[in-house]
Amino acid sequence: MGKITQHPILNTLINLISRRLIVALALFLGTGLLVVFTNIELSDGFTIIPKYGYSDLRISLPSSSPKPHPLPPTLAQWQDNTNGGDYFSQVTTTQVGYLVWSQFPVRVYVELPKAISEKQAQVWVNSVLQGVQEWSTYLPLTIVEQPEVADIMIARKAPPLQISPGSNIPRARSAQTTYELYTTNKVLSHRFTILLSPSQTGEYIQAAARHEFGHALGIWGHSPLQTDALYFSQVRNPPSISLRDVNTLKRVYEQPTTLGWSLIDNSAT
Repeated sequence: MGKITQHPILNTLINLISRRLIVALALFLGTGLLVVFTNIELSDGFTIIPKYGYSDLRISLPSSSPKPHPLPPTLAQWQDNTNGGDYFSQVTTTQVGYLVWSQFPVRVYVELPKAISEKQAQVWVNSVLQGVQEWSTYLPLTIVEQPEVADIMIARKAPPLQISPGSNIPRARSAQTTYELYTTNKVLSHRFTILLSPSQTGEYIQAAARHEFGHALGIWGHSPLQTDALYFSQVRNPPSISLRDVNTLKRVYEQPTTLGWSLIDNSAT
């Protein structure tokens, strides 16, 4: 059976949606909201699986050329005297450039689970926060109590089942990390949602939060070494954030992006 995107009816539908989104984009830039969904979907092996849908639509954003933001002081001061290297070559760019934050602190909301006891819910939240706050040494973070003001939202929820290319057998995933793009005062911004499967227990909750949050901070890819927090597969003894993780994060923040910049190109005025 061929790939889903080769189906003529689906191709027609995607083309129709793409045209409507482009029209909507022209209308929304002056007054409203632009939303584009892109997914990194993580199975038990933390493998990136492309998702058919909005993430496959190509939309030309009418913005100026991507450019880097000044490094936040925490990363500007970071030095690895051991020359431990990085895995920047494994980080993928997106249709808007690299997924860096330019306004700090990054606001994080952790949803209190309701399907378990209050005590269990608090243990889960504490484990997640431990994994998240490990990154605060390298980028300024703050925990917020209202999801509507959050840049990154984390919830204890099973991600949708995954069907791998060439297989009709659905598989459970341990996590799903998604982002959306929107505009405020004609400035392009983004926000993340992280879903952590309820099947994660013990130290693996903290490890999953640490790993997923690395993606949400801009490391949109995986390390090939299991000594890194962004290693592509779950391991028996989850590693802490490594020098290579931080070196990679710093290199990401040195790259150009259209995020955080105006959608209006004023260079000719």
